[in-house]
Amino acid sequence: MMLTPSAHKDTFCRDNLPPEADWPDLVFDLAGLNYPDRLNCASALLDATVAVHGRARPCLHTESETWTYGDLLDRANQIAHVLTDDYGLVPGNRVLLRAPNTPWLVACWFGVVKAGGVVVTTMPLLRAPELTKLIELTRPALALCDHRLLDELSAADTALPIASVGGPGDDDLIRRAAAKPVAYTDVRTGADDVVLLAPTSGTTGMPKVAMHFHRDVLAIADTFSAHVLRPHGADVFIGTPPLAFTFGLGGLVTFPLSVGASVVLLERPDPDALVAAIEKFSVTVLFTAPTAYKSLIKRDDPERLKSLRRCVSAGEHLPEAVFDRFHERTGLQIINGLGGTELLHVFISAADDDIRAGSTGRVVPGFRAEIQDDDGNPVPDGTPGRLAVQGPTGCRYLADSRQRQYVRNGWNMTGDTYTRDADGYFWYHARSDDMIVSAGYNIGAPEVEAVLDQHPDVVESAVIGVPDEDRGMIVHAAVVLRPGVAGDAAKARELQDFAKSTAAPYKYPRSIEFVDSLPRNPSGKLQRFKVRENWGTR
Repeated sequence: MMLTPSAHKDTFCRDNLPPEADWPDLVFDLAGLNYPDRLNCASALLDATVAVHGRARPCLHTESETWTYGDLLDRANQIAHVLTDDYGLVPGNRVLLRAPNTPWLVACWFGVVKAGGVVVTTMPLLRAPELTKLIELTRPALALCDHRLLDELSAADTALPIASVGGPGDDDLIRRAAAKPVAYTDVRTGADDVVLLAPTSGTTGMPKVAMHFHRDVLAIADTFSAHVLRPHGADVFIGTPPLAFTFGLGGLVTFPLSVGASVVLLERPDPDALVAAIEKFSVTVLFTAPTAYKSLIKRDDPERLKSLRRCVSAGEHLPEAVFDRFHERTGLQIINGLGGTELLHVFISAADDDIRAGSTGRVVPGFRAEIQDDDGNPVPDGTPGRLAVQGPTGCRYLADSRQRQYVRNGWNMTGDTYTRDADGYFWYHARSDDMIVSAGYNIGAPEVEAVLDQHPDVVESAVIGVPDEDRGMIVHAAVVLRPGVAGDAAKARELQDFAKSTAAPYKYPRSIEFVDSLPRNPSGKLQRFKVRENWGTR
C-alpha cells in the first residue's frame, strides 16, 4: 500500500517500519474503515466526543475523584503544551509512559498523541534491566513517570530525561501543566503515522515492539467494539489490565471514549477492589482475564455484580467450565475474545446469542481468519492447524527480523493452534510456540531463562509453561545448578526471589525442578518439548 505523507519531523518510526513486502495484507472492506489521510486519533476520540456530548459528561472515575470529558481535554492539552514548549517535543519523538492506571496516565497518553508524539507503553512492574532494553529499542526523547515508580526507571542504564508526574517538586509535570493554556491545536498527523509502540514478549530475551498507526487505534473501535461489544454512552467501564497492555488501552480508553462512556480506573485491581468498584459505580462493562473470572466465581457475593451487562475475557483461553459457572452464578455470558499486541486488539469473538460455550467465537467483522497447515495451506474444517488472521490492523515489528516469522504469505500467524467448525466457530487447542500465557500475561520462556541464568549458582535453565487450574498456565523451570550446590526447597525459593527482583514479578517460575542436564539436539539447541514430556510423566 502507499503510505500517506508523514507529519513526523523525527522519522525514526517510519524509518524502522519493516519493508512493506513483509507486512501482512490489510483488509478495509468493512464500512467505516476508510479514514482520511490526515488523522489524529486523540482528536477523534477526545475532542470529537466533547463536541458531541459536551464537557460536563463524566469520563474518568477513581475512588476519590471524577474527571469530566472537559477536565481530561483541558489537562491533555496542557500536557501537550508542556511537551512542546518546555521539552521541545517534535512530531515523531517517542515518549515513554510509566504509571499505574490513573487519570493522569490517560491525560499523558492524549497529551503525547495530540502533540504528534509516539507513545511507548510500559508496564508498571517492569524492572530496570527490562526498561533499559525497551529504551535502547525505542529511543524515546523523554519519559513521563509516576513519582512512585521513579526508582526502577532512574536505575535503568540510560540517560533518558525523566519528568515526574504527581511528585512534590516545582518542576513536576502536573504543576507545569497547570500554568499552561487549556487550548491546543492538535498536530495533523497522517492516518498511517505511527502513534504507538507496544512491547510484546518475544521468543528470545529481546522484546518485540509492535508499531501501530493512528487509524489502527480507531479501527479496533470500529470493528470489535462497534460490532461485538456494542457499548453506548451510558455505560461505565472497568477492567484489570494495565493501560500498557493493548487489551487495556482498548477496553479502558478507546472503546469507552469512542461512544462517550465513562471508565473506573483501578491502580491495584485485586478482586476485593474490583467488586467494590463495580458495586459503587454501577459498572456495566468489565474487561479482564479468565483468572479474574475464576476468582469472582469463588466469591459468595455475586449479587454485587448485578449492574454488569457486558463481561469481556481475553489474554488467555477461557475454559468452558469457567464460562458455565460464571453464567450460573450471575446470569451473564462472558464475551470470549482472542486478540494480540501485533493486531492491537480482539479479532475473534462472539456475544449474546452468537456465543457457543468453549469456543473463542467467530471472526470479528472487518477481519478474516483461516486455519493453515505447516506449509501455509488452508485445512478442512475440523482439522487442527495454525491460526492465520488478516484485517485492518496487522503486525509491524520495529526493526526486527522476527517480522518474517509472524507474517507469512500476507497472513498474521498468531502462534495458536485452532480448529474451525462448519459454522465458522474457532476452537482453541494450544499455543504453538514457546509463549507462556499465565493469568493473561504473555511471558517468553527465554526471557525467564535469561534471568535465572544470571544467578551465580545456575549453570543453565529451561523454562516451559505447565497447566494450572487458576492461572491457565504457570512458569516452570528446569534448572542445572553448579556442582556442590544443593537443589532443595530453600534454593528454589531463593531463585524465585531472585527472578522477582530482576524481572517483572509475574514472570517468576512458580514451579522449579533441579536436573543434572538439559536435553539438546546435536547442534546444541535446547529441546523444550522434551522438558515438557519429562514434566508430563511426573
